Amino acid sequence: MRKIVMFPAIAAASLAVAACGGEAATETADTGVAPITAEDVAAAQQGWGEGIVNIGKVFTEEGDFRQAATDHINTFYAYEDGEEILFKPTLAAEDQFRGTFDEALSYFIGTEGTEDGGFAIKPWTAVRWENEGTVIDDDGSTAMAMGNYYFTDTDGNDTKVEYTFGYTRNDAGDLVINLHHSSLPFSAE
Repeated sequence: MRKIVMFPAIAAASLAVAACGGEAATETADTGVAPITAEDVAAAQQGWGEGIVNIGKVFTEEGDFRQAATDHINTFYAYEDGEEILFKPTLAAEDQFRGTFDEALSYFIGTEGTEDGGFAIKPWTAVRWENEGTVIDDDGSTAMAMGNYYFTDTDGNDTKVEYTFGYTRNDAGDLVINLHHSSLPFSAE
């Protein structure tokens, strides 16, 4: 199976054309769903980061942050489609893997009596992505991206986190996450 590996130094537009076999992204004859492109992945990453910032903002403003997090998960993850989700969040040791919606929600907004302090309600003011590369499956039905993303706190400090995200399209044709693995970089200390 042919894979297309994309590196930051290469123009995303060229890669999207290459990922579609030299033609513009159109619906595939087999599925009727547009193949995933590098632009789709970048847009999903941008939207995911904005969603994390929004959850913290709603929390800070004493709004319904639970609903903001629920909307975020329903928008960006494939839980609603009944797909198996592989989710290994950054700050999880006791409950390392979050295969259900409720476990993901707990991670993002916290649950009393658990290790979950609410990653998304810290709050963060920005999320910046640096992709090492993106791989789009030969038929454009799945994609994976890996690299570092940086979470900016209210004092302007960045926390660097390593990530690997996998993407697929849901029943509505929207790009959703089916693999989310993130961790803090190794420290010898």
